[in-house]
Amino acid sequence: MTGSSAHPTSITAATAPDGRLSLKSPTPISGYVDGAWWPGSLDLAAEVPVLAAQLADRWGAVDRVSYDLAAWMPAPRQVMTSDRRIRLDGFRGRRPTDAVHISGGWRPALTLLVIPPATETQAARATLRRAAENGNQDSIDDLLQRETPSSSTGSDHSASYLNPARSSR
Repeated sequence: MTGSSAHPTSITAATAPDGRLSLKSPTPISGYVDGAWWPGSLDLAAEVPVLAAQLADRWGAVDRVSYDLAAWMPAPRQVMTSDRRIRLDGFRGRRPTDAVHISGGWRPALTLLVIPPATETQAARATLRRAAENGNQDSIDDLLQRETPSSSTGSDHSASYLNPARSSR
């Protein structure tokens, strides 16, 4: 969650040209997420340079990405882009598991909902749009249109949407 209005004003509520990233316009209270990201795979090391390039003009340089280890394939501690090193900080039990937290420079952290790579295109694009709507206060579960743990049958589905191996427990 973020609640700072210190995001650069160059961010616009729009989806990146390839349709896999959306960001809200800066507001004093942005809700649960600042936007959404629909990676093409669970290979974080391959996906982060693409994400960083998309964020460069709209948010600024990315220095660090924090993520839940159970939600992604094993990744190195850092990846290199053409102009910088990006630190990948994986944690166990990170909540929410379906978000990544981006930091860079003097800006407050950016929280992005992660849309599962296997999501059908129409559903993913709808989620990208909803997550970027100014004033949207939907929870991550609401944005992903899934049951909340309290309304489910008690099964732990955390991170299973990203990593299919976790859903077989």
